[in-house]
Amino acid sequence: MDTRASILALSRMKPWEPVLWLLALASPALLPSHALIINEIAIVALFAISLDLVLGYTGIVSLGHAAFFGIGAYSAALFAKHVMPDPTVGLAVGIAVGAALGAVCSLTVMRGTDLTRLMVTLGVGLILTELANKLDWLTGGADGLQGVVMGPVLGAFEFDLFGKTAAWYSLTVLLVFLLLMRRLVHSPLGATFKAIRDNRLRAGAIGIPVNSRIAIAYTIAAGVAGASGALLAQTTGFASLDVLEFHRSADVMLLLVIGGVGWLYGGVFGAIVFKVMYDVISGITPQYWTFWIGLFLVVLVMVGRDRLVRPWTWFAAKGKA
Repeated sequence: MDTRASILALSRMKPWEPVLWLLALASPALLPSHALIINEIAIVALFAISLDLVLGYTGIVSLGHAAFFGIGAYSAALFAKHVMPDPTVGLAVGIAVGAALGAVCSLTVMRGTDLTRLMVTLGVGLILTELANKLDWLTGGADGLQGVVMGPVLGAFEFDLFGKTAAWYSLTVLLVFLLLMRRLVHSPLGATFKAIRDNRLRAGAIGIPVNSRIAIAYTIAAGVAGASGALLAQTTGFASLDVLEFHRSADVMLLLVIGGVGWLYGGVFGAIVFKVMYDVISGITPQYWTFWIGLFLVVLVMVGRDRLVRPWTWFAAKGKA
């Protein structure tokens, strides 16, 4: 087997994955009272996967990833309100607008140190937040963009109050993007991303066009983040300044700390753990839930993820996605 074939073989589904996804897709029917949180988990997991492409696979640290999430949410909501309510077309619009913003912002991350990139990406997010606040005639400002009504998915599946259709919609989009992203990171193009992550100077020395590869990775990641934002706006019928806030970028970073970077399923498992912990702990102690999550993160870092969660390391050993 040549090198190209061996790389592409890594993108194939492992034996445990169909079982995992069948359970995931069945979960809204099996747990109808938890359909809304399942939908949230799928959206946040997709957002985490998008960040993992630039952080875990390309080595670019970003604190402004919420900019792409937010622009995707506002784009899909505005499209549904003023043009047409079709969810799939709105999703494509969110992806396209997020990717376009990512292509522009990629010019700011090609040069400089990690600290420079942190400040620049954070600045982009803050600028978009302020613009969304000031352009209240378009975005609704601090009150948010209201009156967003979505049509049925594929013209057949109406969004219901219990969130089951929304959960199936988001889970399906998550699965599609996970498979596409895994094919990408285990392709020759993805191998150049990892070479840049490991040693940017050496990658350039062997002929890899570093700047163009960074731009491609950042643009794709921004498009996927735009998709996750679009899903949030479509399944909630609302978009507000919250989708652009800094805590979105911080939370998605925490998901990757919990699940692990450089492994696409790390974002998925991180989203599950974080959202379930948030739902359970905030229900028990609404005032101090952040303390317990913070304590969990400290223990995770001090003890080590591999010792705390053995099954995840088994999955990783069987084949990183």
